[in-house]
Amino acid sequence: MNIGRATITVALHRAAHGRTGDKGDRSNISVIAWHPALWPLLVEQVTEAAVARQFAHRRPSRVTRHLLPTLHAMNFVLDGVLDGGVNDSLNLDSHGKALSFLLLDLPVEVPAALAAHLVGPA
Repeated sequence: MNIGRATITVALHRAAHGRTGDKGDRSNISVIAWHPALWPLLVEQVTEAAVARQFAHRRPSRVTRHLLPTLHAMNFVLDGVLDGGVNDSLNLDSHGKALSFLLLDLPVEVPAALAAHLVGPA
């Protein structure tokens, strides 16, 4: 947390929760705002480029974001991140179920005025 500033930096999991699914070598990661007031900052900061950087070590061939504003959610499709998928990978998590935790560790800047909508310890 940045004291004395108009914003605080927190891990994404304080502003949103997520779910992960997979099919072959493709992972789908949903990010859902804990509160509607947090939705605009998620749209601004949790971009395809930010997600690609967060997963750079997994070398996604493509990252696509789909916005679901009525649900205050977004879905990311990451191609080529599962080492070939469950049948081709020696990776312990070839299903990619834990990848939402990696995304939810992404730092985001939150206006101090919205801090009451965050979850978890400060």
